[in-house]
Amino acid sequence: MAAIATKKRLDSGQYNLKDQVVAINRVTKVVKGGKNLSFAALVVVGDPSAAVVGYGAGKAKEVPQAIRKGIEAAKKNLRRVALTQSTIPHAVLGRYGSGQVLLKPAPEGTGVIAGGAVRAVMTSAGIQNVLTKSIGTTNPHNVIKATFAALDQLRDREAVASMRGKTVQEL
Repeated sequence: MAAIATKKRLDSGQYNLKDQVVAINRVTKVVKGGKNLSFAALVVVGDPSAAVVGYGAGKAKEVPQAIRKGIEAAKKNLRRVALTQSTIPHAVLGRYGSGQVLLKPAPEGTGVIAGGAVRAVMTSAGIQNVLTKSIGTTNPHNVIKATFAALDQLRDREAVASMRGKTVQEL
């Protein structure tokens, strides 16, 4: 088995990143003096033209600061997505916790058939034609992590050929 290559961090400065807020949650912590109110934000950033996407979570006393923290965390978590034209190369199932996300390639003109958190990731990554199914939990944190687990499993023809020690024409 070949050694797994270490992932180098993608520089967020060289991409035209667009952010999308997936979920905002009001959280309270009960302390001796009463309740401490804060907000948690789950954010997806991506550059559709470069097929780069990332997610992050931020917590703060006010919503705008929580979103800003989430965007900063997402920029540190960018990854490249393997695409073929405007869809994904093959079907894949991503799992995280009790959440599962199934991604299937779709022909031109289908559009993004996805809901909620999965749609945010697909549009941010620049995937234009894909069929998705979210199975199990509807918790947005777990759904996004399962979606990213699925995207990490995607391989293009060149990567598969090099792993198998063949040329692209031999496949």
